[in-house]
Amino acid sequence: MPRTISEQSSDLRMGTFRLARRLRAEKSDDDLSDGQFSVLAALFSHGPHTLSSLAERERVSAPSMNRTVGCLEDLGYLTRVPDVDDKRRVSITLTPTGTDTVKATVRKRDAWLTHALKSATPEERATLAGAAAIMQRLAER
Repeated sequence: MPRTISEQSSDLRMGTFRLARRLRAEKSDDDLSDGQFSVLAALFSHGPHTLSSLAERERVSAPSMNRTVGCLEDLGYLTRVPDVDDKRRVSITLTPTGTDTVKATVRKRDAWLTHALKSATPEERATLAGAAAIMQRLAER
């Protein structure tokens, strides 16, 4: 009997979750939490943010983001830069160390996935390539 769309959704969720968890394990600094790395990756991909815009992007409260940013700042991964026109406004930017950490983690994750994909058939890799495009589209909704 064909699987229902609900069953297919559950299968996709579990497969995506397990793969994401495995990929998250590949990072250049094992002391960084997933949430901390997510902040670094957001700054790397989207540039400097205010604390409130970064909290909104990461879907956490401003006080929670302030703690995360403070910790990452103490570790030397990012810095707060006062706005030249509005002294009340502060931009959060990556330091060179933060940028290097994101790049090294992305390289480790890509290397792990590349190695894992070598065991897949060409047909399976083609299926995954098509699924990746669909998943990107769904994630943007």
